[in-house]
Amino acid sequence: MKVIQTEIEDALIIEPRVFGDERGFFFESFNERVWRERTGLTTTFVQHNHSRSARHVLRGLHYQIQQPQGKLVRVVSGEVFDVAVDIRKSSATFGRWVGVRLSAENKRQFWVPEGFAHGFVVLSETADFLYLTTSFYAPEHERAIAWNDPDLGIDWPVRGEPVLSARDRQAPLLRDAEVFG
Repeated sequence: MKVIQTEIEDALIIEPRVFGDERGFFFESFNERVWRERTGLTTTFVQHNHSRSARHVLRGLHYQIQQPQGKLVRVVSGEVFDVAVDIRKSSATFGRWVGVRLSAENKRQFWVPEGFAHGFVVLSETADFLYLTTSFYAPEHERAIAWNDPDLGIDWPVRGEPVLSARDRQAPLLRDAEVFG
């Protein structure tokens, strides 16, 4: 497993070691011991989620203000552009974002730490998106930030308006959102 630092110290790109031949491929998508050794993180995952979305669907930017979730995300079918936004007010990188293309082909994973808002847009016809979380889903603590907040300036690789949920269409700007201390 190779760990790649991003412009935001705590957000990491993970490249697994893939073993392939004419029959197909094999890789460990998660190994706790290797994870700890390579990232320095002692992470416990409590929930494993799977979503499927169509082209141009944008989900996010989501987070839980209490019971914050760290997320280890990957794509097993298709391709997405995945984004993490640092919303920790005390952080030197508050309001900054980092994005990465995740696909079934590149097999990359993205570590989105607690204290970050997370979102993705589907670039392929469909995408199956998997994520391990460090805390259980708690709808009463769920929050969102507008995907197109001009202060964030996220360079989403989409033309026109993406397909959004009603909740995501009504999400506040970062300056009006509840954030971490």
